[in-house]
Amino acid sequence: MRLAFYACAALLTLGIVLSAAAPAEALEKRKYDAAAFKAAQASNKPILVDVSATWCPTCKAQHKVLDSLAARPEFAQIVVFEVDFDTQKDALKTFNARQQSTLIAFKGAQETRRLVGETAAEPIEGLLKSTLGK
Repeated sequence: MRLAFYACAALLTLGIVLSAAAPAEALEKRKYDAAAFKAAQASNKPILVDVSATWCPTCKAQHKVLDSLAARPEFAQIVVFEVDFDTQKDALKTFNARQQSTLIAFKGAQETRRLVGETAAEPIEGLLKSTLGK
């Protein structure tokens, strides 16, 4: 019984140490869903719509930049809705996205900026800042 107690205590301590060591993931990512998107807009949340395809090298480059920016605390409240270019055709029409590698920023219901095919960190960072009203 004591051994089990110490084993549980050790695992709990290890879990706390690991969770403290790992940075909190910013940029909450979700698969695009129209109802969830409208709810985020109604809550005036900062939103990024990421239209991408698994086969797209430009999209992969954009995701590397987004992943590097995700650790920054100022972007923690941004909700990312991922739209699959190959399967979510209704969403493409909704956002008037004509190609993969399209990033669309919103502050609530208001579209603030849009980038297509951009992979440089500075413009993508500016796009994220526009969701925050900066």
